[in-house]
Amino acid sequence: MTDIWTKEKRSEVMSRIRSRGNRSTELKLLGIMRTYRVTGWRRGQKLPGSPDFVFREHRLAVFVDGCFWHGCVKCYSPPATNQEFWNRKYSSNKKHDRIVNRTLRARGWKVLRIWEHQLKLPGRVVARIQKAMEGEEQQ
Repeated sequence: MTDIWTKEKRSEVMSRIRSRGNRSTELKLLGIMRTYRVTGWRRGQKLPGSPDFVFREHRLAVFVDGCFWHGCVKCYSPPATNQEFWNRKYSSNKKHDRIVNRTLRARGWKVLRIWEHQLKLPGRVVARIQKAMEGEEQQ
């Protein structure tokens, strides 16, 4: 499928996407945790990779990965244009995620990564967070 915008317009649109405060990922998880009364988390903690949520008491770092930006195997569909750029971008993002996971685990942290599409089942997401806080899940 061809892009509906010019190259300049697409560049402008993409440049406005920020890594913080994304409604479809971290703000959605924030709402889920408030609804299910999950407590003890903090945001904006200075840890490698800048986790979206940190449970210091449980040494748990939670990341909410957007399916598009992190190349979800279930949802990701590569853009038809500029494929070389996007392949490098996704490879770089995945490599960065692995390094962050390894670094945090080496420092004694549990790492939980939640995909954007998983937020459609909030009960399951909360159960994963609670299991990770109890030390049962690492991903």
